[in-house]
Amino acid sequence: MSKTAASLAPAADPSRWKALVFIALAQLMVVLDATIVNIALPSAQTDLGISDGNRQWVITAYALAFGGLLLFGGRIADKWGRKNAFVVGLIGFALASALGGAANGEAMMLGARALQGAFGALLAPAALSLLAVMFTDAKERAKAFGIYGAIAGGGGAVGLILGGFLTEYLNWRWTFFVNIPFAIVAAVGAWMVIREPAGSRNRAPLDIPGVVLSTTGLVALVYGFTRAESAGWSNTLTVTMFVASALLLFAFVLVEAKVKSPLLPLRVLLERNRGGVYLSLGLAVISMFGLFLFLTYYLQVVKGFSPVKTGFAFLPMIAGMITGSTQIGARLMTRVPPRLLMGPGFLVAGLGMLLLTQLEVGSSYPALILPAQLLLGLGMGTAFMPAMSLATHGVNPADAGVASAMVNTSQQVGGAIGTALLNTIAASATTAYLTDHAAEAAAGGPAGQLIQAQAMVEGYSSAIWWAVGILVASSVIALTLINTGRPGVGGPVASGSGEDAELKVPVIAH
Repeated sequence: MSKTAASLAPAADPSRWKALVFIALAQLMVVLDATIVNIALPSAQTDLGISDGNRQWVITAYALAFGGLLLFGGRIADKWGRKNAFVVGLIGFALASALGGAANGEAMMLGARALQGAFGALLAPAALSLLAVMFTDAKERAKAFGIYGAIAGGGGAVGLILGGFLTEYLNWRWTFFVNIPFAIVAAVGAWMVIREPAGSRNRAPLDIPGVVLSTTGLVALVYGFTRAESAGWSNTLTVTMFVASALLLFAFVLVEAKVKSPLLPLRVLLERNRGGVYLSLGLAVISMFGLFLFLTYYLQVVKGFSPVKTGFAFLPMIAGMITGSTQIGARLMTRVPPRLLMGPGFLVAGLGMLLLTQLEVGSSYPALILPAQLLLGLGMGTAFMPAMSLATHGVNPADAGVASAMVNTSQQVGGAIGTALLNTIAASATTAYLTDHAAEAAAGGPAGQLIQAQAMVEGYSSAIWWAVGILVASSVIALTLINTGRPGVGGPVASGSGEDAELKVPVIAH
């Protein structure tokens, strides 16, 4: 880093490592909440009398609020202060979780889930942007984002374990109540130790048209994919949602290009490194969300695992993610360009996914699923860590919140696409297999049950092949679009232009 850059960089916050503990705790709570409720859903549905047609709304209400409000939440964090947004987001998430745990009917449950999503949309970008503005040294930034990346990647699998344990041994309500101590500890700790750097707030007036267009456009997009999963891709409402989303988001881009103080400055998106991160990460999440779904069903339905045993079966993936993020990604991030971690990382994950295309009804967990999960975890952990750091690198500090929100948006939209797209592919392949073996399936008894199980596994295998291709595409995009050098090496600055280039804090020099 040059002397000029060094003089511009703010002094390191002495409480930054303590702050990281509470930021990581909050991030874990938000990420595991995305999967913990899935395990509890069947029990909650029975207790609250939620119909089969409406049960998906327990998941969808959260996804729509979270995905639709992320950009708004990120800009509020920039404008109001990231510490304030972080603490309010935690308190609100805790109250919404208490409401969900105490739900006495369908309406109360769906309202609680929507509130969780709304406060999560404030909390998640505030957490990531706090890291971006507090950790300015390249090596320290690598360690901090290594921990954050491991949690972002492995938190979903932790949710499966915790959800299985709480549902099986306590009650489904505890999958909500468990958030309350997480949130209280993180909020109190954050209020006491977090100190935001001076001059990092965005004092510009709020872009109301941008808020309306981005929120409605993202809600329509996420709902379109969610509806496609249950009603089909040619369903009139599904198609209408996709068309509406395209028009709204196109209008959003036009507005952002013209207004003086945009909600999402286009320079945040158009810088090729950040754009490459958003695109490659979003694609990778498509494959991961689909895999969580298929492996959960395979282990519980085909192999007969209990919820707790299923959760523990995901431990190798968590171990791989933590190792890849903290031991490989964090150690190499200051030594090699990010694309040489992200590209190979996605390919290693793709290799693990490739092993899972060989799934059969009688497949061995130790011989096939365990090594596949280790490769998936190592690859994703290695790729996620530099991606999380690069997504907020070189951005104007006043835009750190909205840049962070774009990371979460790409993951949220990727998750919605992954669940809908891969589930549709799997269902189609399962139906085709049952059609080809209709006589054997109709026979009933053990033979018929075996055909049913084989049809399910055939569907999973077909969808996982698509996931392999998606991970290869993620790798190609990372290697092609991301061209920044390793931290600390001089070279061309690949960031925004104009105001962005002048005001940015030189977090990492290229």
